[in-house]
Amino acid sequence: MTENLEQISAEKRKGAKIPNQRELEKELSDYLTKKYGDRIKIISPFVIPKKQEGQKDGVSSEQAQGTPFFDMMPEDLEAYLDSFVVKQDQVKSVLATKICTHFNRIKFNNEKDAKNPGTDKSRAGVGMIKNNVLLIGPTGVGKTYVIKLIAQKLGVPFVKGDATKFSETGYVGGDVEDLVRDLVYEADENIELAENGIIYVDEIDKIASSQNLIGHDISRTGVQRALLKPMEETDVDLKVPHDPISQIQAIEHYRRTGKKEKKMVNTKNILFIMSGAFGELTEIIKKRLQSQGIGFEADVRPTEIPWEILKEVRAEDLITFGYESEFVGRLPVVVVFDELTKEDLVEILGNPNNPIIISKRMDFRAYGIDVKFEADALMKIAEMAAAEKTGARGLVSAMEKVLIPFEKKLPSTDIRQFLVTQEVVEDPEGQLARLLEDPGNEEVAARFEKAREKERQDIREFLSKRVHNLNEIAGVEISERRMDLIAEIYLMNISDMDTAIESFSSMYDQVKLEEASLMEKLEVKVFFNEDAVDEIISQAIKTGQEPGAMTFQLAKRLEYGLRLVKDRSGIDNFTINDEAITDTERFINNLIKRYYREE
Repeated sequence: MTENLEQISAEKRKGAKIPNQRELEKELSDYLTKKYGDRIKIISPFVIPKKQEGQKDGVSSEQAQGTPFFDMMPEDLEAYLDSFVVKQDQVKSVLATKICTHFNRIKFNNEKDAKNPGTDKSRAGVGMIKNNVLLIGPTGVGKTYVIKLIAQKLGVPFVKGDATKFSETGYVGGDVEDLVRDLVYEADENIELAENGIIYVDEIDKIASSQNLIGHDISRTGVQRALLKPMEETDVDLKVPHDPISQIQAIEHYRRTGKKEKKMVNTKNILFIMSGAFGELTEIIKKRLQSQGIGFEADVRPTEIPWEILKEVRAEDLITFGYESEFVGRLPVVVVFDELTKEDLVEILGNPNNPIIISKRMDFRAYGIDVKFEADALMKIAEMAAAEKTGARGLVSAMEKVLIPFEKKLPSTDIRQFLVTQEVVEDPEGQLARLLEDPGNEEVAARFEKAREKERQDIREFLSKRVHNLNEIAGVEISERRMDLIAEIYLMNISDMDTAIESFSSMYDQVKLEEASLMEKLEVKVFFNEDAVDEIISQAIKTGQEPGAMTFQLAKRLEYGLRLVKDRSGIDNFTINDEAITDTERFINNLIKRYYREE
């Protein structure tokens, strides 16, 4: 098996990505299942194991500390965000840089500690500044979406909390330390992994101290104080004093072991990201700028907030807004989102990775209905959303308003293709009645096919602009043919583009893994060139079969003819091209004729 895996590595060494633990487990499990049947299967939790005493050298410091393997550069993360997030260039640049720096610094410190085991770790981090982030921007611009994308890409545990639901004491709403405990839950109880996660706190502008409040305010200033230590470094006890379940667990542990159990989570490496709209902050910034003789003389009306002013925000403005200086000091990175225009909303809907269109396609596909959108329809929906002034959230409500009548009625009919046109957006009920009266309308069918082809072209264009990044994701070179295959996977599986690319990569690996295992199954050696691999994947997409199984079946059909050539010529190494998949008999006949003629 080692030789087989080495051959796969040789095939993909140029530009190949390092497979993660899940991918390796799947490949090895598939191989062992094919060789030994269902008796052998690799099963293990998807976490990096903690280093145990006596563990062999060579284990990375990230694995030893329970942290995810991290080697991403800021430009790589920014390129990933570019494929999902429209506009917000400054935001993507700053977040990609600071978050990558945060995790690379963790990696650096872990490696340094591994080389110097005698170092006092408690003193090493004193005075270090953590890159906690404050996100400012109007509703619906994608603040939460961006952070979720980053956490998913990095493979770190992520939790989100609402600042308005927490109090300093924990008796009202909840304790801010509950966020840390939730992080452990998201990390499947792996404390080491949780200690390198991301905590996202929304509605942070709601805990600024009230200017007219007299006395102690546990829901505002108190929450700020409660967040100070976790944002820097503190130990959080996983056992909650007022939680009966925690108490029962502690009693049971003491009954079994006779010892008190104390599980702690250190927040030194946990990245805290705060976000809020901060609409009222514009008045504070405007007054400061005017006092300095700097522009922005126009009156600011409550219904029309000039979000551009927020880009001039300083720490002193946040303190005036109602935050304590210690709290502001623990948020050294401040980024301001741009307000989304109608043109931005149109671009969002046109992005193959946007979750709004993907979600609606899944809704209709659940009933076996294929839905397509014309460009004019998306423009109209964007206009409706822009009028609501709720950013991308308006797109969801506008889309639902238009499509709910069709989503209710079409599943009960035989209609399996639905085209969303400008007429549908402007008059949903009327167009539904027309569709039900004439479901086989040839003009509508022709427009549907035109929209299908336009969607495929848009996907190709989207992929071609990111071909360098695609090569890294897939681990193989993405040719024009492979862009078509990825587009087909994307349209068939209804997923984001990165998932489609990873699916293609997995199918490619299945073919190469089966190719390696054929060395032990056949009396001849066969190697599939890139055209053959692409054709096998194409057939697998069309038929729904597994590429590895198709590769084995193809090799068995070829084996008899290849043995004839081997017996006659002594050659036992054969390169298989795409013709062998599309016309196996012709391929074998030509091969036999060629070798017999040479003889």
